[in-house]
Amino acid sequence: MLDNGDRKTALLALTLVVPAASIGAVTALYIGGSWGQTLSVLCQVWLLVFPIAWSVLVDRVNLRFSLPKRLELLDGAIWGIFMFAVIVGIYSLFGQHWIDPVTAKEKAQQLGISSPNIYLTIEAYFVLVNSLIEEFTWRWFVCNKCQILIPGKKAIFLSALFFTLHHIFVIAAYSDWHGVILGSLAVFAAGIIWSQCYLTYRSLWSSYISHAIADLALAIIAWQIIFK
Repeated sequence: MLDNGDRKTALLALTLVVPAASIGAVTALYIGGSWGQTLSVLCQVWLLVFPIAWSVLVDRVNLRFSLPKRLELLDGAIWGIFMFAVIVGIYSLFGQHWIDPVTAKEKAQQLGISSPNIYLTIEAYFVLVNSLIEEFTWRWFVCNKCQILIPGKKAIFLSALFFTLHHIFVIAAYSDWHGVILGSLAVFAAGIIWSQCYLTYRSLWSSYISHAIADLALAIIAWQIIFK
């Protein structure tokens, strides 16, 4: 049985980690410069280091690595392919009209993406590494803390909402209000699916694989916008 102390501790953990993603997005995309980029990187580091430190030092959890089961891999691949198709479909139908390529190219330059090789290196990191870090932070850590605050299925929606918040700032930097609304709803839905995948298997493999495939679709679209 959870007491108010457990809930207060979970709330404190969420308060210390959730805003960091939005701060990082805002400083990188809207402030820029060396100061903005540095703070953004520090926020990204915080999103990984804080959950690990809190889990080990406060929750006294033994972090461990587990090999994926075949069903997890299959589930992740199916959801990933589905999301890939949805992302490409939405962009083909609507996104091309809502995203200003000039603005997108300016933001890419602001982030230091000055050549195709740099872009490919950055996107390889986001597809393979950042997606795993996000799953660890938002599913393994945030979703678990949300379950302490509001046990049951409602925790999935709360964690998906937290996951969506910083994406709103990211989408708004590249798209008009149509794209912000549709994109935010898509991220929220993805957050629900990935949280459910995590809670089903108590493992990140399924959500990580589908997340990486979805990010691959975004990387391909961004390539077409920036370098076409």
